[in-house]
Order: sequence, then structure tokens, then C-alpha cells
Amino acid sequence: MTNFIYFNPDEMRADLLGCYGHPLARTPNFDRLAASGVRFDQCHVQHTVCTPSRCSFMTGWYPHTHGHRTLWHSLRNDEPNTLKYLKQSGYDVRWIGKNDLLAPDSFEDSVTKIHFPKGGAGGANLYERDDARFMNFLRGPLDGDNNDYHRAQEGVRYLKNRKPGDPPFMLYIPIGCPHCPYTVPEPWYSMYDPNDLPPLRQTEPDGKPQYVHWIRKYRRLDEQDDAELRKIMAVYMGMISYVDHMLGLLLDALEETGQDDNTAVFFFSDHGDWAGDYGLVEKWPSGLDDCLTRIPMIVRAPGNQAGHVVNEPIECFDIMPTTLELAGVDVQHTHHGRSMGPQLRGSAGDPGRAVFAEGGYGPHEPHCFEGKPSDGVASDPDAIYYPKAMQQQDRRETVCRSTMIRTATHKLVRRPDDVDELYDLVADPQECRNVYNCPEYAQIQQELIERMLDWYIQTSDVTPFETDPRGFNGAPEHLTVRE
Repeated sequence: MTNFIYFNPDEMRADLLGCYGHPLARTPNFDRLAASGVRFDQCHVQHTVCTPSRCSFMTGWYPHTHGHRTLWHSLRNDEPNTLKYLKQSGYDVRWIGKNDLLAPDSFEDSVTKIHFPKGGAGGANLYERDDARFMNFLRGPLDGDNNDYHRAQEGVRYLKNRKPGDPPFMLYIPIGCPHCPYTVPEPWYSMYDPNDLPPLRQTEPDGKPQYVHWIRKYRRLDEQDDAELRKIMAVYMGMISYVDHMLGLLLDALEETGQDDNTAVFFFSDHGDWAGDYGLVEKWPSGLDDCLTRIPMIVRAPGNQAGHVVNEPIECFDIMPTTLELAGVDVQHTHHGRSMGPQLRGSAGDPGRAVFAEGGYGPHEPHCFEGKPSDGVASDPDAIYYPKAMQQQDRRETVCRSTMIRTATHKLVRRPDDVDELYDLVADPQECRNVYNCPEYAQIQQELIERMLDWYIQTSDVTPFETDPRGFNGAPEHLTVRE
């Protein structure tokens, strides 16, 4: 049976890896995996926040399908997930890393063991509280390795300790890096000179939603110059190279133990990070720029066509049916993912496919917003997420619901309470010129709106495979009055 490794860094965008075309990136192990596996050039997530994105890629559901669109609504035990399918099929499912996926009642049926390696070092804030840069997420270098390095080492130990006759395994390693704050040990912290990097995407371009302006205000990013933003990008790229080092440890362990030929390795992230582009840092629940939705996706599976590149768009949750197909496990729930099996064997993808993503909350959903008293963030002005929480509470329209449709050539985003967006990705790949309602784009705009509506109709719910008896068969006897 095929073994599996999900190596799942948090908040890693695609365009800053060497195998994805960045001229300066030092990512030898990602490049090595791409050379022996299949690289998907246009993989997009279904949400740009950790929990809803993970709920999507483990179920094959869009966020709206079951209401998984916040940090606070994880997968519960009555919902399907890839790990549960594998455990119930005899797999040893090992979890090493962060959660942001399962509710407490889900672990027993989905996981064999959860590993908590020892903690790691943290980076100090470089700036005083009254400095405009205090809340920009940039930190000094870590004094030693962080939690993620120990997580990778725990994965290596697991691989090296396996014995003949052990059951097939799923090793799920959801690490925290390169999620901000932006910090990493040396030599990765200083690996990239900010002055050598390509120009950042235009700061606060015209036609962007109002959250762009207000994030810059609440975090005082509007008081920081391009040099500071380039430092952030440089450290973020160093974090990616640090994660590359961790992947190398796992790939080496697979080869040393002779398990590489029967192990499918999936490398992917849950969303990206602005990292200085547009004058912004981190992410935003209704932000749907490519640097947030487009993630690296590289799969090496037994029998795949080595070095194959799929340029056609896919969605991150396609990993669910792909994994279960490789495992020989039947999917027993309605979902919207497509198997990547043909592409792993060398086929092209679907050039006409559109990918979709969602985000934000409605004004009728106060329980969804960050900054609630129960968060603990709203009471601490020094907390790194305090500006984000306050913006969501003060200016809820800046985090309104949003939906994206993206084809190979165009992207449309609808926001009922803010600016709609349309980008010509051929003429404007950095999404700096919003052409929504421009007459020359009227036809494509209408086509994408209609296609989005069709998509909502087709994915509005999922009917369970299990059926219920009609009438009163099975009703509790103590509730029954018979005359």
C-alpha cells in the first residue's frame, strides 16, 4: 500500500520558490522534489485563512458548503476528512505540528498519535512600542531552531524507527513557518539582501478594496518606506529557505530507509502572504490576490512522470480525492475536488477550468469576526494581532464576504459591501489595475459573473450518501403513543 507524507507549511506563496521561477530563491529541496515529482503551477486555495482552507483541502468542500469560513469552526466528528478515511482503512496516521483543522471530538477517529516535539526559540521585536514599525511583524533572528525544525526531526525519527510489517502510514506535518512574525535563525535570516530583490508590487494601487488602506493605517504601514517592506520580503524568503531545509531532512530519511519508492509526498500550503507587496503584511480574510491564493503544490507519487509541470489551474482541495485514489479508498461523501491522478501520470490539466475562493464575514455574523472578548487579543494593545482584531471590530465592512473566480486569463472578485475587482492577468499579472466596469471588459465580466452564479448553484450544499427512513420507522418507542 502507498504511504503518504503531507508536508504542509503555513502561509507559503508559490512565486518565491526557485522551481516556480524566482530568480534568487534558494530552494534546492523543493526544486529536487519538483524534478522527481509533478509540479502544479497554478494551484489556488479555497480560502486565505488557516482553518477554513484546511477544512476545504481535507474534505473537498468549499467554505460555503458547510460553513467553514472562520478560525473558530473546525471539522467535527460527523464530517468527513482525509485522515479519518485513512485511519479507518488501516493507516497509521501520525500528526506532527499545528492544528487549525479538527475540533476536539474529531481526533479519536482521525489520528493514531499526535506528536508534540519540544518548543523552539522566538525572535525579539526589533522596535519600541511607539515606533511605527512595532506592529509590522518583522523580528530579529531566532536564537536557535524553532518548533518546526523539531517537528521535522520528529518526522525523521518516525521514518527511521519503522519496522517491517508496520501498517502503511500517513505522516501529516503541518508546520507554522513561514507564517509571520517574520523571523528565522541564521544563516537564513540574512540569506537574501533586500536590495537585490525584484521590486515589490505597487503600494496601495488604485481600485483595491478599502481593507488595503485600513490595514496600512491600523498597522502604521503607511509610515514605513519601501526599504522596510523589502526587509520583510527578504526575511520571509529566508523562512521559505529554512522550510526547504526541513523538507530535505524528510526526503533524505525516506531515501535512507528505502521508503521513497512507495511513499507519496504532497508538498503544499494553506495560503500565501503579502510579505510587503502592495505595502501590506500577513493576509486578510477577504483578500484574494494571487500572492494569497496561489500556493506551491508538488506531488511525488509512485509511478508519476518525473519533472512534469501542469500549467492548467487546479484547486488545493483536489488533494483529497487524489490521496484516497492512491490509497485505494473509496470516497463516501459528496465533494467538489478532482483527482490529479491523470496529471501525475503525465497528462495536461483542464485549460478551461476556473478556480474559486471565498473569504470574509457578513454583518449578521458577529461571532465570526476576530477581536471578540473570548479571543484575548482585544484586551492587549501590545499583542501582534491587536491591530487586525480592532480593524475587524471597528470597520467590519473591510472584511465583508467575498468570492473569487479565476481562469487562466482573468480574475473576478465580488464583494457585496466593498469594491468588486476584475483583473486581466495576461496584461496585468500583478493585479494592480482593477478593470471592473470598464467597457472594454464588459463581456468577460458578465461571463465570469454568470459562471460564478452557476458555480454557487452547483456547490450550494452536499447531500449525504446515507439515507434516512421515511415515516416513523426508528422513532424512539418512549415517544410513541399507540391507540
